[in-house]
Amino acid sequence: MNLELTDKVAFVTGASSGIGAAVARVLAEEGVDVVVSYHRDQAGANETIQAVRSCGRQAWPCPMDLRDREAIARAVDGLPSSASAFDALILCAVQTIVTPIGTITPKEWDQVIQVNLSSAFYLLQEMSPRMREGASIVTVASVAAHTGAPHHAHYAAAKAGLVNLTKSAARDLAPRVRVNCVSPGITLTPMGRNTVESLPPDYAQKKLLVQRYASPVEIARCIVFVASPLTGFMTGATIDINGGRELR
Repeated sequence: MNLELTDKVAFVTGASSGIGAAVARVLAEEGVDVVVSYHRDQAGANETIQAVRSCGRQAWPCPMDLRDREAIARAVDGLPSSASAFDALILCAVQTIVTPIGTITPKEWDQVIQVNLSSAFYLLQEMSPRMREGASIVTVASVAAHTGAPHHAHYAAAKAGLVNLTKSAARDLAPRVRVNCVSPGITLTPMGRNTVESLPPDYAQKKLLVQRYASPVEIARCIVFVASPLTGFMTGATIDINGGRELR
């Protein structure tokens, strides 16, 4: 896409599968070296790393538990010197648990909030001093942040918080670093497929203007575009890419 990203360095969370893995691949195609951050899925992370390297770019694994602020600091500090300053930080890590609001336990609530919201705050604290002048941070929310979601109250609440965290970070880090949010609709990732299975078979035809679900690479291309220098006048924004499920 010629996004002026050649020889940049990016840090991507949730990069072992789904949207995060697709983002890492699209970045590599654009000439970017990538830190591949993940939690437990080492096999998926290895696939992403090989995909990045097949584009002739460098890739560094960075396993971490995003719920643990100190673990994040240790993991980032352990990266090589060639991955110590960044042009892009893209926060794709995600978790949801299907539970009716009346039966969500405090432990489950805390876990979903930690992975989807607190981790973004920890990473913004840890990574913002490591971002180069003119760098870009992209958080990844969800259409659920704007609509709510049955049986996903903790997830929807966390993603709504992420939208506002993005705005606050954009104000705090300006003008040195831009911070924006991309808010996808249902995407055919492993998590998204589980969601689709719980929906009526004709949901996409009835609820989405494009009458289908997104592929991970479609969302990834939008994220990488928002992260690129071509959107240099954009910060504090939330970009909807939901197939027309919600028009704002």
